[in-house]
Amino acid sequence: MRYWICLLLLISGTAGAAGSGGINAPDQRDKPYLVLISIDGFRWDYQDAYDTPTMDRIAANGVRAARMIPVFPTLTFPNHYSIATGLYPAHHGLIGNRFPSKDRSAFYSSRDSESVQDGSWYGGEPIWVAAERHGLVSAAFFFVGTEAPIDGISLTYWNVFDYDVSGFDRVDKVIDWLSMPDDTRPHMITLYFEDVDVASHKFGPGSPQSIESIERVDTYLDRLLSGIEKLAVADDVYLVIVSDHGQARRKTDVEPFVFGTVANLDGLRIVDHGAAAFIYFPEPDPERAIAICKAINARWDHGSAMLREELPESWKALDNSGIAEIVVQADPGYLAYSRPQRSAGTSLGDHGWAREFEDMHGIFLASGPRLPKGKRVPAIEAVDVYPLMMAILGLPITTPIDGDPTRLSGLLEWRVDSNVPSDQVPN
Repeated sequence: MRYWICLLLLISGTAGAAGSGGINAPDQRDKPYLVLISIDGFRWDYQDAYDTPTMDRIAANGVRAARMIPVFPTLTFPNHYSIATGLYPAHHGLIGNRFPSKDRSAFYSSRDSESVQDGSWYGGEPIWVAAERHGLVSAAFFFVGTEAPIDGISLTYWNVFDYDVSGFDRVDKVIDWLSMPDDTRPHMITLYFEDVDVASHKFGPGSPQSIESIERVDTYLDRLLSGIEKLAVADDVYLVIVSDHGQARRKTDVEPFVFGTVANLDGLRIVDHGAAAFIYFPEPDPERAIAICKAINARWDHGSAMLREELPESWKALDNSGIAEIVVQADPGYLAYSRPQRSAGTSLGDHGWAREFEDMHGIFLASGPRLPKGKRVPAIEAVDVYPLMMAILGLPITTPIDGDPTRLSGLLEWRVDSNVPSDQVPN
């Protein structure tokens, strides 16, 4: 009973003024259906390590990447939104789960509904906005960015995030959406499961609880496939399954490094994540930033404090992106905080370590009528998924993207990069 009350209260039926208006445009109704599924925290090697028969079936009938490399930072919100837009955080603006605005006058937090639902924080054109703009109804059972009108456009159906809605109930609603009449049936749907991330944080990856959560999510997918197979549109449905990052075990035999005891942080805003911390200055102060980095690095053997301009080029931390002036990045397994954390030892798993660390890598699976069966492809980047999804829906890419439109080319019958002018892809 509680779930149905939740649906009545949370599922919105309003569309943005520039969107589809809840009705598929007549010339778009023969387009296929795309379900973008995120399994938060599902590491790249979990599928082979544990019992996942449904995921194995999807891979056998579609495409599987060796792994998917997340963007920096390896946190939930930046990576989900990079998957949705094909942009690095420096370009789409969602540079963390929690962060101040570029001018330091406002603060975004994944835990604050007001900022989460404020479209001004979100740049780029996420896949659902592109769909709505072109007259395709879209729907979301959770996904970063779907609660906010972006560029004035909302999804036709969306949900405020609620842990209490079960995975099975989320799946059932997706089936309901795909059962609607063709004039109102969503062509772009997102679906999100947090089970694996929650269990891996609390009990650690590889724990019995983590393994149980992996197998539970696989049963959600089995229910989804079984439901889709009974639908009239079954032959026109694509599934794209991703994860935002992986997970690794924290080192419990080493105390977290408290860098606030060796550097003067007065007047600065610190966002602690454990595997990494971000130090924001109210005003530029290069000399102080250098002094803080030197003080931390002189006393720390299991990580480093880096100025923004010292971050690896592959992290795409541009000077004008709003990314922190200093990043305190722990080595894999180690932790660092600006001050002692009472809860630091209660979680056994984490993410947020460097994107090059393999345990941070996620998954990519895709199946559908125009995709090959049993195809394995090399590692891709999180930003590479967007061009493929746009091609599946037959939508032109009209805004700059960072994803490589050739990375997944050839998977469909037409080239994925056919609609992307080369001068629209940032370096």
